[in-house]
Amino acid sequence: MTCRPARSETAVRYRSSVMVRQGWNRLRTAGPRSTTALVVDGALGAVFLVMTLVERLVVTPVPQARIPVAVALGTAIAAGLALRRRAPLTAYVLGSAAIAVEALIVAPGTLSPYANQIGVYSVGLYATRQRARWGLVVMLAGVVAYFAAVDELNRTAPAGVLLVWLLAWAIGYSGARRREEQRAARRLMRQQGVADERARIARELHDLIGHTVNVMLVQAGAGRRMLDRDPEKTRELLAGLEQTGRDALTELDRVLGVLRRDSPGADHADSPEGAPGLVDLPELALRMAQAGIRVSVHIDPELSQLPRSLDLSAYRIIQEALTNALKHGDAVSASVTVRHDARALEIEVGDDGRGAPLGYVPGRGLLGIGERVALFGGSVEHGAGEPGGFRLRAVLPLPGRPTE
Repeated sequence: MTCRPARSETAVRYRSSVMVRQGWNRLRTAGPRSTTALVVDGALGAVFLVMTLVERLVVTPVPQARIPVAVALGTAIAAGLALRRRAPLTAYVLGSAAIAVEALIVAPGTLSPYANQIGVYSVGLYATRQRARWGLVVMLAGVVAYFAAVDELNRTAPAGVLLVWLLAWAIGYSGARRREEQRAARRLMRQQGVADERARIARELHDLIGHTVNVMLVQAGAGRRMLDRDPEKTRELLAGLEQTGRDALTELDRVLGVLRRDSPGADHADSPEGAPGLVDLPELALRMAQAGIRVSVHIDPELSQLPRSLDLSAYRIIQEALTNALKHGDAVSASVTVRHDARALEIEVGDDGRGAPLGYVPGRGLLGIGERVALFGGSVEHGAGEPGGFRLRAVLPLPGRPTE
């Protein structure tokens, strides 16, 4: 005979805590059927039942023989009020049937029509589209049945009541449709926010990894070719390769850190501390020089402090342009010019490489640059340079100072 091992006390406690947390989260996100709403509806039904009993037993007493029926029908109408959010159509059918039977067997109640009006409003507001429309059929049948029992009223009363009841249903139905549209709009906004954040991270990773890998490949290839002829030069190349890898890991950790935020994408307009900027262009030029392309940097000396998001985007645009010059243009030298005026920041990158072939199609790098520029409402142009090579020019409006 074998014995099954008992669950450990820790596992049991862990599972219990998970179930408690899941239950609490369901309660917090229950929406219109939340605990508070159900308690309010239950209280509404209880108040109605008490007032109905006072009416039937004290204010306008019914015959002794009809008291049980009156209490039962009042309870059914009260139950319809209590269930008006959880099961709106069923609750309305129950309430409508009870009020018609009450008018036929006991006597028309003073409060019952108001409860029925709340019910038809709740059908329009809380039921699905199809069930809400079935509520119109139930409403028509209930009004006809009620006034068939109350034959002492004038003939125009049913039409007036039907109009008021239809108006209550329409108000609830239109409110429900507005809530659906608002939920759909919020869902689209969340989806768009997620898509924008993914695109932003994809651009960061493409610019970072694409630039770093290309530089490291060039450095590794140069080191391999120089290994036997110039060991000292090879040592310098390997040291540069190591430093490039370390810098890439630091930036990669910063970019991936965005994924660990509590609300990713909530602050994409303001880059985190530690992100590179235009002040790091000399270091970028040094890495490119180690990879075999001389880069001259000319920055407007009067360039003031830029917002971090704009500073980072300007750096990434230059970085991607230089990576393209190294990877696709076989350029030997390149120049970077950064100017600004009262309205915009202007970036121009040119090289002496092969230039753009006729009818070229922009790749992911140039598309990413275009996306970055578009985020700031700027403009970008690229193509063959003068007298040769490739040229890229981007204009980024400064915050609050749109270009003309």
